[in-house]
Amino acid sequence: MEPVLGGGVVELEPVRGRELQLESTQKSHRLLAYSDALLSIIATVMILPVAHTKIHPDQKLGESVQQLLLAKIAVYLMTFLIVTVAWAAHVRLFQVIELIDDVLALLNLACMMIITFLPYTFSLMASFPEVPFGIFLFSVCAIVIGLIQAVIVVYGFYHPHLLNQQIQVSENQNFYKHHILKIILRGPFLCFLAAIFSFFFIPLSYVLLGLVIIFPHLTRFITWCKIKIVGQKDEDEEHLSLETFTFYLSEPLSKERVEAFSDGVYAIVATLLILDICEDNVPDPKEVEEKFHGSLLKALSEYGPNYLAYFGSFVTIGLLWFVHHSLFLYIAKATRLMGLLNILSLAFIGGLPLAYQLTSEFAEKSHNEIEAIQVSCVITFFASIFQFAIWTTALLHEGETLHPFARYGGKEHAFMFAKLALYPCVSLGAFFLTCLLSEFSTTIFHLMQIVIPFTFLALRIFVRIALTVIKSVTSLSRQKVVLLQEEEACLSAGETLS
Repeated sequence: MEPVLGGGVVELEPVRGRELQLESTQKSHRLLAYSDALLSIIATVMILPVAHTKIHPDQKLGESVQQLLLAKIAVYLMTFLIVTVAWAAHVRLFQVIELIDDVLALLNLACMMIITFLPYTFSLMASFPEVPFGIFLFSVCAIVIGLIQAVIVVYGFYHPHLLNQQIQVSENQNFYKHHILKIILRGPFLCFLAAIFSFFFIPLSYVLLGLVIIFPHLTRFITWCKIKIVGQKDEDEEHLSLETFTFYLSEPLSKERVEAFSDGVYAIVATLLILDICEDNVPDPKEVEEKFHGSLLKALSEYGPNYLAYFGSFVTIGLLWFVHHSLFLYIAKATRLMGLLNILSLAFIGGLPLAYQLTSEFAEKSHNEIEAIQVSCVITFFASIFQFAIWTTALLHEGETLHPFARYGGKEHAFMFAKLALYPCVSLGAFFLTCLLSEFSTTIFHLMQIVIPFTFLALRIFVRIALTVIKSVTSLSRQKVVLLQEEEACLSAGETLS
Protein backbone atom coordinates (compact mmCIF):
# COMPACT_ATOMS: atom_id res chain seq x y z
CA MET A 1 0.00 0.00 0.00
CA GLU A 2 1.27 3.49 -0.89
CA PRO A 3 0.04 6.95 0.32
CA VAL A 4 -1.53 9.39 -2.13
CA LEU A 5 -2.60 13.03 -2.00
CA GLY A 6 -5.48 13.67 0.39
CA GLY A 7 -4.32 11.05 2.91
CA GLY A 8 -5.69 7.99 1.03
CA VAL A 9 -3.87 4.80 0.10
CA VAL A 10 -3.85 2.62 -3.00
CA GLU A 11 -3.49 -1.17 -2.86
CA LEU A 12 -0.69 -2.17 -5.23
CA GLU A 13 -0.20 -5.78 -4.11
CA PRO A 14 -2.93 -7.28 -6.39
CA VAL A 15 -1.55 -5.31 -9.33
CA ARG A 16 2.01 -6.47 -8.63
CA GLY A 17 0.77 -10.04 -8.22
CA ARG A 18 -1.01 -9.81 -11.57
CA GLU A 19 2.16 -8.51 -13.23
CA LEU A 20 4.23 -11.36 -11.75
CA GLN A 21 1.69 -13.88 -13.01
CA LEU A 22 1.85 -12.46 -16.53
CA GLU A 23 5.67 -12.38 -16.45
CA SER A 24 5.76 -16.14 -15.70
CA THR A 25 3.47 -16.99 -18.64
CA GLN A 26 3.99 -17.08 -22.38
CA LYS A 27 2.01 -17.57 -25.56
CA SER A 28 1.24 -21.15 -26.51
CA HIS A 29 2.17 -20.99 -30.22
CA ARG A 30 5.35 -23.08 -30.05
CA LEU A 31 3.78 -25.61 -27.70
CA LEU A 32 0.84 -26.04 -30.08
CA ALA A 33 3.11 -26.32 -33.14
CA TYR A 34 5.21 -28.98 -31.37
CA SER A 35 2.10 -30.88 -30.25
CA ASP A 36 0.54 -30.79 -33.74
CA ALA A 37 3.75 -32.06 -35.32
CA LEU A 38 4.10 -34.89 -32.80
CA LEU A 39 0.45 -35.94 -33.01
CA SER A 40 0.53 -35.99 -36.82
CA ILE A 41 3.67 -38.17 -36.73
CA ILE A 42 2.13 -40.61 -34.25
CA ALA A 43 -1.13 -40.85 -36.20
CA THR A 44 0.75 -41.52 -39.44
CA VAL A 45 3.28 -44.12 -38.25
CA MET A 46 0.33 -46.30 -37.18
CA ILE A 47 0.33 -47.54 -40.79
CA LEU A 48 3.81 -49.10 -40.53
CA PRO A 49 2.71 -52.47 -39.06
CA VAL A 50 0.15 -52.71 -41.88
CA ALA A 51 2.48 -51.56 -44.67
CA HIS A 52 5.27 -53.92 -43.57
CA THR A 53 3.09 -57.01 -43.60
CA LYS A 54 5.14 -59.56 -45.53
CA ILE A 55 3.36 -61.02 -48.55
CA HIS A 56 5.29 -63.53 -50.62
CA PRO A 57 5.17 -62.82 -54.38
CA ASP A 58 3.76 -66.32 -55.01
CA GLN A 59 1.02 -65.81 -52.41
CA LYS A 60 -2.37 -64.60 -53.62
CA LEU A 61 -3.29 -61.16 -52.26
CA GLY A 62 -6.96 -62.07 -51.89
CA GLU A 63 -6.09 -64.67 -49.24
CA SER A 64 -3.54 -62.35 -47.68
CA VAL A 65 -6.04 -59.52 -47.34
CA GLN A 66 -8.45 -61.83 -45.55
CA GLN A 67 -5.81 -63.36 -43.27
CA LEU A 68 -3.26 -60.60 -42.71
CA LEU A 69 -4.33 -57.15 -43.89
CA LEU A 70 -8.04 -56.72 -43.31
CA ALA A 71 -7.94 -56.87 -39.50
CA LYS A 72 -4.82 -54.69 -39.40
CA ILE A 73 -6.37 -52.06 -41.67
CA ALA A 74 -9.52 -51.94 -39.51
CA VAL A 75 -7.47 -51.55 -36.32
CA TYR A 76 -5.29 -48.91 -38.04
CA LEU A 77 -8.32 -46.82 -39.00
CA MET A 78 -9.73 -47.08 -35.47
CA THR A 79 -6.47 -46.15 -33.72
CA PHE A 80 -5.77 -43.34 -36.23
CA LEU A 81 -9.18 -41.85 -35.52
CA ILE A 82 -8.70 -42.22 -31.73
CA VAL A 83 -5.41 -40.30 -31.99
CA THR A 84 -7.21 -37.58 -33.95
CA VAL A 85 -9.88 -37.49 -31.21
CA ALA A 86 -7.06 -36.77 -28.74
CA TRP A 87 -5.75 -34.09 -31.13
CA ALA A 88 -9.23 -32.52 -31.45
CA ALA A 89 -9.57 -32.46 -27.64
CA HIS A 90 -6.13 -30.78 -27.49
CA VAL A 91 -7.30 -28.17 -30.01
CA ARG A 92 -10.47 -27.38 -28.04
CA LEU A 93 -8.57 -27.38 -24.75
CA PHE A 94 -6.09 -24.75 -25.90
CA GLN A 95 -8.88 -22.64 -27.34
CA VAL A 96 -9.95 -22.28 -23.70
CA ILE A 97 -6.42 -21.93 -22.28
CA GLU A 98 -4.60 -19.16 -24.16
CA LEU A 99 -1.48 -18.68 -22.00
CA ILE A 100 0.84 -21.31 -20.57
CA ASP A 101 3.41 -21.48 -17.78
CA ASP A 102 6.11 -24.02 -16.94
CA VAL A 103 3.70 -26.39 -15.17
CA LEU A 104 1.32 -26.49 -18.16
CA ALA A 105 4.22 -27.01 -20.57
CA LEU A 106 5.48 -29.98 -18.51
CA LEU A 107 1.98 -31.46 -18.23
CA ASN A 108 1.62 -31.21 -22.02
CA LEU A 109 5.00 -32.96 -22.45
CA ALA A 110 3.81 -35.78 -20.19
CA CYS A 111 0.69 -36.11 -22.36
CA MET A 112 2.81 -36.20 -25.53
CA MET A 113 5.10 -38.85 -24.01
CA ILE A 114 2.15 -41.22 -23.50
CA ILE A 115 0.87 -40.46 -27.01
CA THR A 116 4.23 -41.41 -28.54
CA PHE A 117 3.86 -44.86 -26.94
CA LEU A 118 0.60 -45.56 -28.79
CA PRO A 119 2.20 -46.96 -32.02
CA TYR A 120 3.87 -49.71 -29.97
CA THR A 121 0.55 -50.69 -28.40
CA PHE A 122 -1.03 -50.68 -31.87
CA SER A 123 1.71 -53.01 -33.14
CA LEU A 124 0.82 -55.44 -30.33
CA MET A 125 -2.88 -55.17 -31.19
CA ALA A 126 -2.21 -55.73 -34.92
CA SER A 127 0.19 -58.65 -34.39
CA PHE A 128 -1.80 -60.37 -31.64
CA PRO A 129 -5.46 -59.43 -32.23
CA GLU A 130 -6.75 -62.27 -30.06
CA VAL A 131 -4.48 -61.53 -27.06
CA PRO A 132 -6.02 -59.05 -24.57
CA PHE A 133 -2.79 -57.40 -23.40
CA GLY A 134 -2.36 -55.22 -26.53
CA ILE A 135 -5.83 -53.66 -26.35
CA PHE A 136 -5.51 -53.38 -22.54
CA LEU A 137 -2.24 -51.44 -22.88
CA PHE A 138 -3.70 -49.18 -25.58
CA SER A 139 -6.75 -48.45 -23.40
CA VAL A 140 -4.57 -47.67 -20.36
CA CYS A 141 -2.54 -45.18 -22.43
CA ALA A 142 -5.75 -43.50 -23.63
CA ILE A 143 -6.97 -43.28 -20.01
CA VAL A 144 -3.72 -41.64 -18.85
CA ILE A 145 -3.86 -39.14 -21.76
CA GLY A 146 -7.41 -38.14 -20.79
CA LEU A 147 -6.50 -37.81 -17.10
CA ILE A 148 -3.53 -35.55 -17.91
CA GLN A 149 -5.79 -33.35 -20.06
CA ALA A 150 -8.24 -33.20 -17.13
CA VAL A 151 -5.40 -32.08 -14.83
CA ILE A 152 -4.53 -29.35 -17.37
CA VAL A 153 -8.16 -28.15 -17.22
CA VAL A 154 -8.21 -28.07 -13.40
CA TYR A 155 -4.85 -26.26 -13.28
CA GLY A 156 -5.97 -23.73 -15.89
CA PHE A 157 -9.15 -22.84 -13.98
CA TYR A 158 -7.19 -22.67 -10.73
CA HIS A 159 -5.10 -19.94 -12.40
CA PRO A 160 -7.75 -17.94 -14.32
CA HIS A 161 -5.20 -15.56 -15.86
CA LEU A 162 -4.26 -18.45 -18.21
CA LEU A 163 -7.79 -18.69 -19.65
CA ASN A 164 -9.16 -16.82 -22.64
CA GLN A 165 -10.73 -13.45 -22.03
CA GLN A 166 -14.33 -14.59 -22.47
CA ILE A 167 -14.05 -17.13 -19.65
CA GLN A 168 -12.02 -14.81 -17.40
CA VAL A 169 -14.83 -12.23 -17.32
CA SER A 170 -17.58 -14.86 -17.13
CA GLU A 171 -19.55 -15.48 -13.93
CA ASN A 172 -20.00 -19.14 -14.92
CA GLN A 173 -16.44 -20.43 -14.65
CA ASN A 174 -17.53 -23.43 -12.59
CA PHE A 175 -20.00 -24.41 -15.31
CA TYR A 176 -17.27 -24.11 -17.94
CA LYS A 177 -14.87 -26.24 -15.88
CA HIS A 178 -17.35 -29.04 -15.16
CA HIS A 179 -18.64 -29.00 -18.74
CA ILE A 180 -15.11 -29.35 -20.19
CA LEU A 181 -14.13 -32.06 -17.70
CA LYS A 182 -17.30 -34.02 -18.51
CA ILE A 183 -16.49 -34.00 -22.23
CA ILE A 184 -12.78 -34.82 -21.76
CA LEU A 185 -13.43 -37.73 -19.38
CA ARG A 186 -15.96 -39.47 -21.65
CA GLY A 187 -13.18 -41.03 -23.71
CA PRO A 188 -11.14 -42.32 -20.73
CA PHE A 189 -14.30 -43.81 -19.19
CA LEU A 190 -15.07 -45.77 -22.38
CA CYS A 191 -11.41 -46.86 -22.58
CA PHE A 192 -11.60 -48.00 -18.95
CA LEU A 193 -14.55 -50.23 -19.84
CA ALA A 194 -12.65 -51.47 -22.94
CA ALA A 195 -9.63 -52.36 -20.75
CA ILE A 196 -11.83 -54.38 -18.37
CA PHE A 197 -13.73 -56.24 -21.10
CA SER A 198 -10.52 -57.02 -23.02
CA PHE A 199 -9.94 -59.93 -20.61
CA PHE A 200 -13.47 -61.29 -21.07
CA PHE A 201 -14.80 -60.42 -24.53
CA ILE A 202 -12.36 -58.70 -26.93
CA PRO A 203 -14.92 -57.75 -29.65
CA LEU A 204 -16.82 -55.66 -27.09
CA SER A 205 -13.59 -53.83 -26.26
CA TYR A 206 -13.19 -52.87 -29.91
CA VAL A 207 -16.81 -51.68 -29.98
CA LEU A 208 -16.18 -49.49 -26.92
CA LEU A 209 -13.05 -48.01 -28.51
CA GLY A 210 -15.08 -47.32 -31.64
CA LEU A 211 -17.61 -45.48 -29.46
CA VAL A 212 -14.81 -43.11 -28.39
CA ILE A 213 -14.79 -41.89 -32.01
CA ILE A 214 -18.53 -41.62 -32.70
CA PHE A 215 -19.89 -40.92 -29.20
CA PRO A 216 -19.66 -37.09 -29.44
CA HIS A 217 -21.55 -37.03 -32.73
CA LEU A 218 -24.01 -39.68 -31.50
CA THR A 219 -24.89 -37.63 -28.40
CA ARG A 220 -25.28 -34.52 -30.51
CA PHE A 221 -27.63 -36.39 -32.86
CA ILE A 222 -29.69 -37.65 -29.89
CA THR A 223 -29.89 -34.11 -28.49
CA TRP A 224 -31.02 -32.80 -31.87
CA CYS A 225 -33.75 -35.47 -32.08
CA LYS A 226 -34.84 -34.69 -28.53
CA ILE A 227 -35.15 -30.98 -29.33
CA LYS A 228 -37.18 -31.73 -32.46
CA ILE A 229 -39.56 -34.05 -30.60
CA VAL A 230 -39.85 -32.48 -27.14
CA GLY A 231 -38.68 -28.92 -27.74
CA GLN A 232 -35.92 -26.94 -26.10
CA LYS A 233 -36.13 -25.80 -22.51
CA ASP A 234 -34.96 -22.39 -21.34
CA GLU A 235 -32.23 -23.96 -19.20
CA ASP A 236 -30.88 -25.85 -22.20
CA GLU A 237 -30.82 -22.65 -24.25
CA GLU A 238 -28.90 -20.93 -21.47
CA HIS A 239 -26.38 -23.74 -21.30
CA LEU A 240 -25.99 -23.83 -25.09
CA SER A 241 -25.25 -20.10 -25.06
CA LEU A 242 -22.50 -20.68 -22.46
CA GLU A 243 -20.74 -23.61 -24.11
CA THR A 244 -17.46 -22.92 -25.89
CA PHE A 245 -16.08 -26.44 -25.64
CA THR A 246 -18.41 -28.65 -27.64
CA PHE A 247 -18.56 -31.17 -30.44
CA TYR A 248 -21.12 -29.25 -32.51
CA LEU A 249 -20.38 -29.84 -36.18
CA SER A 250 -21.25 -26.25 -37.12
CA GLU A 251 -18.95 -24.74 -34.49
CA PRO A 252 -15.78 -23.01 -35.75
CA LEU A 253 -12.53 -24.93 -35.50
CA SER A 254 -9.00 -23.50 -35.49
CA LYS A 255 -8.18 -23.41 -39.21
CA GLU A 256 -4.48 -22.87 -38.50
CA ARG A 257 -4.21 -26.01 -36.38
CA VAL A 258 -6.16 -28.07 -38.93
CA GLU A 259 -3.67 -26.98 -41.59
CA ALA A 260 -0.66 -27.65 -39.33
CA PHE A 261 -1.86 -31.16 -38.42
CA SER A 262 -2.69 -31.96 -42.06
CA ASP A 263 0.69 -30.72 -43.32
CA GLY A 264 2.37 -32.90 -40.71
CA VAL A 265 0.52 -36.01 -41.92
CA TYR A 266 1.36 -35.32 -45.58
CA ALA A 267 5.02 -34.66 -44.72
CA ILE A 268 5.42 -37.83 -42.66
CA VAL A 269 3.70 -40.02 -45.26
CA ALA A 270 6.05 -38.67 -47.95
CA THR A 271 9.04 -39.29 -45.65
CA LEU A 272 8.03 -42.87 -44.89
CA LEU A 273 8.35 -43.69 -48.61
CA ILE A 274 12.04 -42.81 -48.77
CA LEU A 275 12.71 -44.72 -45.55
CA ASP A 276 11.43 -47.85 -47.26
CA ILE A 277 13.68 -47.14 -50.27
CA CYS A 278 16.72 -46.72 -48.00
CA GLU A 279 15.92 -49.90 -46.07
CA ASP A 280 14.93 -52.33 -48.82
CA ASN A 281 16.67 -51.10 -51.99
CA VAL A 282 20.34 -50.88 -51.04
CA PRO A 283 22.16 -53.95 -52.47
CA ASP A 284 24.48 -56.04 -50.34
CA PRO A 285 28.17 -55.39 -51.18
CA LYS A 286 28.94 -59.12 -51.39
CA GLU A 287 26.07 -59.67 -53.80
CA VAL A 288 27.23 -56.74 -55.96
CA GLU A 289 30.74 -58.17 -56.10
CA GLU A 290 29.74 -61.76 -56.84
CA LYS A 291 26.59 -61.46 -58.95
CA PHE A 292 27.23 -58.16 -60.79
CA HIS A 293 31.07 -58.21 -60.87
CA GLY A 294 31.33 -55.03 -58.81
CA SER A 295 28.96 -52.95 -61.01
CA LEU A 296 26.70 -50.97 -58.69
CA LEU A 297 24.62 -49.58 -61.60
CA LYS A 298 23.69 -53.08 -62.77
CA ALA A 299 22.73 -54.02 -59.22
CA LEU A 300 20.55 -50.91 -58.84
CA SER A 301 18.82 -51.59 -62.17
CA GLU A 302 17.17 -54.56 -60.47
CA TYR A 303 15.23 -52.09 -58.29
CA GLY A 304 13.87 -50.02 -61.21
CA PRO A 305 10.16 -50.73 -60.53
CA ASN A 306 10.69 -49.86 -56.85
CA TYR A 307 12.00 -46.42 -57.80
CA LEU A 308 9.10 -45.96 -60.22
CA ALA A 309 6.64 -46.89 -57.45
CA TYR A 310 8.37 -44.44 -55.09
CA PHE A 311 8.20 -41.48 -57.49
CA GLY A 312 4.61 -42.31 -58.46
CA SER A 313 3.53 -42.52 -54.81
CA PHE A 314 5.36 -39.30 -53.93
CA VAL A 315 3.72 -37.46 -56.83
CA THR A 316 0.31 -38.72 -55.65
CA ILE A 317 0.95 -37.50 -52.08
CA GLY A 318 2.36 -34.19 -53.30
CA LEU A 319 -0.57 -33.47 -55.62
CA LEU A 320 -3.13 -34.42 -52.97
CA TRP A 321 -1.36 -31.99 -50.61
CA PHE A 322 -1.46 -29.36 -53.39
CA VAL A 323 -5.23 -29.83 -53.71
CA HIS A 324 -5.60 -29.65 -49.91
CA HIS A 325 -3.49 -26.48 -49.81
CA SER A 326 -5.56 -24.86 -52.58
CA LEU A 327 -8.79 -25.89 -50.84
CA PHE A 328 -7.87 -24.25 -47.53
CA LEU A 329 -6.72 -21.09 -49.30
CA TYR A 330 -10.36 -20.63 -50.33
CA ILE A 331 -11.76 -21.52 -46.89
CA ALA A 332 -12.16 -18.60 -44.50
CA LYS A 333 -13.47 -20.60 -41.52
CA ALA A 334 -13.47 -24.35 -40.86
CA THR A 335 -16.35 -26.06 -39.07
CA ARG A 336 -16.12 -29.25 -37.02
CA LEU A 337 -17.83 -31.22 -39.79
CA MET A 338 -15.16 -30.04 -42.24
CA GLY A 339 -12.53 -31.03 -39.67
CA LEU A 340 -14.08 -34.50 -39.37
CA LEU A 341 -14.08 -34.97 -43.16
CA ASN A 342 -10.47 -33.76 -43.24
CA ILE A 343 -9.49 -36.37 -40.64
CA LEU A 344 -11.15 -39.13 -42.70
CA SER A 345 -9.22 -37.96 -45.76
CA LEU A 346 -5.96 -37.98 -43.77
CA ALA A 347 -6.68 -41.52 -42.54
CA PHE A 348 -6.58 -42.72 -46.16
CA ILE A 349 -3.58 -40.51 -46.94
CA GLY A 350 -1.83 -42.40 -44.15
CA GLY A 351 -2.60 -45.62 -46.04
CA LEU A 352 -0.55 -44.60 -49.11
CA PRO A 353 2.66 -46.28 -47.79
CA LEU A 354 0.68 -49.55 -47.96
CA ALA A 355 -0.15 -48.77 -51.59
CA TYR A 356 3.56 -48.13 -52.24
CA GLN A 357 4.57 -51.43 -50.64
CA LEU A 358 2.08 -53.34 -52.79
CA THR A 359 2.99 -51.66 -56.10
CA SER A 360 6.75 -51.89 -55.41
CA GLU A 361 6.37 -55.68 -55.54
CA PHE A 362 6.04 -55.45 -59.32
CA ALA A 363 9.84 -55.87 -59.35
CA GLU A 364 9.44 -59.38 -57.93
CA LYS A 365 6.93 -60.37 -60.66
CA SER A 366 4.21 -60.74 -58.10
CA HIS A 367 0.93 -62.46 -58.96
CA ASN A 368 -0.92 -59.65 -57.17
CA GLU A 369 -0.48 -56.74 -59.59
CA ILE A 370 -4.20 -56.26 -60.32
CA GLU A 371 -5.18 -56.45 -56.63
CA ALA A 372 -2.33 -54.10 -55.64
CA ILE A 373 -3.41 -51.53 -58.24
CA GLN A 374 -7.04 -51.77 -57.15
CA VAL A 375 -6.08 -51.28 -53.48
CA SER A 376 -4.02 -48.22 -54.47
CA CYS A 377 -6.91 -46.81 -56.51
CA VAL A 378 -9.36 -47.33 -53.62
CA ILE A 379 -7.05 -45.57 -51.13
CA THR A 380 -6.50 -42.65 -53.51
CA PHE A 381 -10.23 -42.42 -54.28
CA PHE A 382 -11.30 -42.16 -50.64
CA ALA A 383 -8.47 -39.76 -49.75
CA SER A 384 -9.60 -37.41 -52.55
CA ILE A 385 -13.38 -37.87 -52.28
CA PHE A 386 -13.31 -36.69 -48.66
CA GLN A 387 -11.48 -33.57 -49.85
CA PHE A 388 -14.32 -33.06 -52.31
CA ALA A 389 -16.78 -33.52 -49.42
CA ILE A 390 -15.02 -30.72 -47.49
CA TRP A 391 -15.61 -28.39 -50.45
CA THR A 392 -19.26 -29.45 -50.73
CA THR A 393 -19.79 -28.83 -47.01
CA ALA A 394 -18.17 -25.41 -47.31
CA LEU A 395 -20.51 -24.52 -50.21
CA LEU A 396 -23.57 -25.28 -48.06
CA HIS A 397 -22.54 -22.38 -45.76
CA GLU A 398 -20.43 -20.43 -48.24
CA GLY A 399 -21.32 -17.06 -46.71
CA GLU A 400 -19.46 -18.02 -43.53
CA THR A 401 -16.89 -20.58 -44.67
CA LEU A 402 -15.59 -19.37 -48.07
CA HIS A 403 -13.85 -16.23 -49.23
CA PRO A 404 -16.03 -14.15 -51.62
CA PHE A 405 -13.90 -14.87 -54.72
CA ALA A 406 -14.36 -18.66 -54.31
CA ARG A 407 -18.13 -18.76 -53.91
CA TYR A 408 -20.55 -20.47 -56.27
CA GLY A 409 -20.64 -19.15 -59.82
CA GLY A 410 -17.13 -17.67 -60.14
CA LYS A 411 -14.14 -18.80 -62.19
CA GLU A 412 -12.19 -19.83 -59.07
CA HIS A 413 -15.13 -21.96 -57.96
CA ALA A 414 -15.07 -23.84 -61.28
CA PHE A 415 -11.29 -24.25 -61.13
CA MET A 416 -11.45 -25.60 -57.56
CA PHE A 417 -14.23 -27.99 -58.55
CA ALA A 418 -12.06 -29.35 -61.40
CA LYS A 419 -9.05 -29.76 -59.09
CA LEU A 420 -11.04 -31.67 -56.51
CA ALA A 421 -12.86 -33.87 -59.04
CA LEU A 422 -9.71 -34.95 -60.92
CA TYR A 423 -8.31 -37.59 -58.55
CA PRO A 424 -11.66 -39.23 -57.67
CA CYS A 425 -12.56 -39.55 -61.36
CA VAL A 426 -9.14 -40.82 -62.48
CA SER A 427 -8.70 -43.32 -59.63
CA LEU A 428 -12.23 -44.65 -60.11
CA GLY A 429 -11.67 -44.92 -63.87
CA ALA A 430 -8.36 -46.75 -63.39
CA PHE A 431 -10.03 -49.17 -60.96
CA PHE A 432 -12.73 -50.18 -63.46
CA LEU A 433 -10.29 -50.29 -66.39
CA THR A 434 -8.08 -52.76 -64.50
CA CYS A 435 -11.17 -54.91 -63.97
CA LEU A 436 -12.03 -54.86 -67.67
CA LEU A 437 -8.50 -54.89 -69.13
CA SER A 438 -6.59 -56.95 -66.59
CA GLU A 439 -3.76 -57.72 -69.05
CA PHE A 440 -2.85 -54.00 -69.24
CA SER A 441 -3.39 -53.19 -65.55
CA THR A 442 0.24 -52.17 -64.87
CA THR A 443 0.37 -49.98 -67.98
CA ILE A 444 -2.91 -48.28 -67.04
CA PHE A 445 -1.67 -47.61 -63.51
CA HIS A 446 1.64 -46.09 -64.62
CA LEU A 447 -0.10 -44.00 -67.31
CA MET A 448 -2.42 -42.63 -64.62
CA GLN A 449 0.57 -41.61 -62.48
CA ILE A 450 2.29 -39.93 -65.46
CA VAL A 451 -0.74 -38.14 -66.94
CA ILE A 452 -2.17 -36.59 -63.75
CA PRO A 453 0.72 -34.11 -63.07
CA PHE A 454 0.49 -32.77 -66.64
CA THR A 455 -3.29 -32.58 -66.31
CA PHE A 456 -2.90 -30.40 -63.22
CA LEU A 457 -0.59 -28.07 -65.17
CA ALA A 458 -3.11 -27.72 -68.01
CA LEU A 459 -6.19 -27.71 -65.79
CA ARG A 460 -6.70 -23.96 -65.70
CA ILE A 461 -6.57 -23.82 -69.51
CA PHE A 462 -9.13 -26.63 -69.77
CA VAL A 463 -11.42 -24.89 -67.28
CA ARG A 464 -11.24 -21.59 -69.19
CA ILE A 465 -12.00 -23.33 -72.47
CA ALA A 466 -14.91 -25.20 -70.88
CA LEU A 467 -16.30 -21.99 -69.36
CA THR A 468 -16.00 -20.21 -72.72
CA VAL A 469 -17.84 -23.04 -74.48
CA ILE A 470 -20.57 -23.06 -71.81
CA LYS A 471 -20.98 -19.28 -72.06
CA SER A 472 -21.22 -19.41 -75.85
CA VAL A 473 -23.79 -22.21 -75.72
CA THR A 474 -25.86 -20.42 -73.09
CA SER A 475 -25.66 -17.13 -75.01
CA LEU A 476 -26.88 -18.89 -78.19
CA SER A 477 -29.73 -20.52 -76.30
CA ARG A 478 -30.66 -17.14 -74.82
CA GLN A 479 -30.64 -15.54 -78.27
CA LYS A 480 -32.97 -18.29 -79.54
CA VAL A 481 -35.28 -17.72 -76.59
CA VAL A 482 -35.30 -13.97 -77.28
CA LEU A 483 -36.08 -14.57 -80.99
CA LEU A 484 -38.91 -16.95 -80.13
CA GLN A 485 -40.34 -14.43 -77.68
CA GLU A 486 -40.17 -11.70 -80.37
CA GLU A 487 -41.89 -13.96 -82.91
CA GLU A 488 -44.62 -14.78 -80.42
CA ALA A 489 -45.06 -11.09 -79.69
CA CYS A 490 -45.37 -10.31 -83.43
CA LEU A 491 -47.90 -13.13 -83.92
CA SER A 492 -49.98 -11.99 -80.98
CA ALA A 493 -49.91 -8.41 -82.29
CA GLY A 494 -50.99 -9.61 -85.79
CA GLU A 495 -53.86 -11.62 -84.29
CA THR A 496 -54.98 -8.57 -82.33
CA LEU A 497 -54.98 -6.38 -85.44
CA SER A 498 -56.92 -9.00 -87.44
